[in-house]
Amino acid sequence: MAITPAMIKELREMTGSGMGDCKKALEASDGDIKKAVDFLREKGLATAAKKAGRIAAEGLVHVLVKEDQSEAVIVEVNSETDFVAKNEEFRTYVASVAAQALASTTDDLETFLAETWAVDPSMTVKEALAGKIATIGENLNIRRFERLKRKAPGIFASYIHGGGKIGVVLDVECENTSDTIVEMGRNLCMQIAALFPKYVKAEDMSADFIESERHIIIEQIKNDEKAAGKPEAVIAKMVDGRLNKQLKEVCLQDQQYVKDTDLTVKQYVENTAKEIGATITLNKFACYEKGEGIEKKVEDFAEEVNKAMQG
Repeated sequence: MAITPAMIKELREMTGSGMGDCKKALEASDGDIKKAVDFLREKGLATAAKKAGRIAAEGLVHVLVKEDQSEAVIVEVNSETDFVAKNEEFRTYVASVAAQALASTTDDLETFLAETWAVDPSMTVKEALAGKIATIGENLNIRRFERLKRKAPGIFASYIHGGGKIGVVLDVECENTSDTIVEMGRNLCMQIAALFPKYVKAEDMSADFIESERHIIIEQIKNDEKAAGKPEAVIAKMVDGRLNKQLKEVCLQDQQYVKDTDLTVKQYVENTAKEIGATITLNKFACYEKGEGIEKKVEDFAEEVNKAMQG
């Protein structure tokens, strides 16, 4: 696959690596962006690996929770420009999509699009989307949604950052649903939005994910001149040490609590549980970032103007 300057620029923006290193990574991965990011991580060349996949695209993330706290939904609807994303008509439409998803009984996007549109039962969700595209004059896309159902007493905490750039919803299980729990839930949603954990606790991690992280660390160490010639036992300890540190960063409960770095999130939750005299369990969470993983359209406005002038 031909490696273009646009691909190199995109990978550089995602990882902070040099242009030459990005070109080599793309060549080694046959143009696959995700594999190129892993290649750079293995070589220790990605200075901001956690940005991987977070390519800018426009639109909104919206969270909606039922009044009885029994269900919640998070949705992402994309637009071509930020101008449209800030448009009140678009924002109202996204809220309607969220309401439709919250009332739906499906988790499948295609089935959802085929449903009757609650706002106007004469059309489907997909037909309503086509109508909104015609009205707004810009391509729109209902990209994804996730519905969460409550299995025990508690609350759905939520947080929207940057007017819809990032959305988080967290299932907090607790018999006590006081303001203290609501505040704790919001604080944890802000933590998730800031540090993007992948799991609530270590037990939630799959064996495949752990093995993939171990492989990347092994490759990093192989490319580390300081590790050259060290005994296998020392190398093994280095791998285990780095792996444990890495896994703590992706587990919410093991992260340092951002509002009090003397505590982990788990300790913060335990302290809150003691304060209210009730057991607190953090269940599933969902976190969407607007445009995450979407390849941004690259536009050369000078060339566009030149073409327009030439008729």
